[in-house]
Amino acid sequence: MSQLHYIELFAGVRPDGESVAERLQVKPLEKEEFELVRSPAFVKGIAAGDVVKLNEQERSFELLKRAGNLCIRVFAQENIKQLSIDMTPLIEKLGGELDLENDRLLVYSIHVSCGFSAVEKILNDHVGDETQSMWMYGNVYDPQDGETPLNWWQEILNEK
Repeated sequence: MSQLHYIELFAGVRPDGESVAERLQVKPLEKEEFELVRSPAFVKGIAAGDVVKLNEQERSFELLKRAGNLCIRVFAQENIKQLSIDMTPLIEKLGGELDLENDRLLVYSIHVSCGFSAVEKILNDHVGDETQSMWMYGNVYDPQDGETPLNWWQEILNEK
């Protein structure tokens, strides 16, 4: 098994205008090509298993290959532990994984073949006003406008 490494990718801009980078665990492949071990918390457009080519100077990347995983982010105003206890076993039953958990954030990866409706039912049943939380996909919509579906899953699902 390849040794794990870390890369830093541009994740956005803080309100004060300062750039933010996210440190991601990866498996090195070819020169400057890496496979993501986990889905990112803030970098948009990619998920666990995807292969990226790194432009280290700009902390940017080119997506070379999708693994077919959805990146799901759950944010909460208060401690998120109970949401994790309630949702993680349900996500795992569908074959998904909890990639990251801290006090106010959960990041899951789950293969798109599980179906959007099955995934969204779990999320909508647990996340919302009552738990002071919200969820979003990290790699389903265009990173620029946040609204246009990327539709990458059509090709993945047609292969099945």
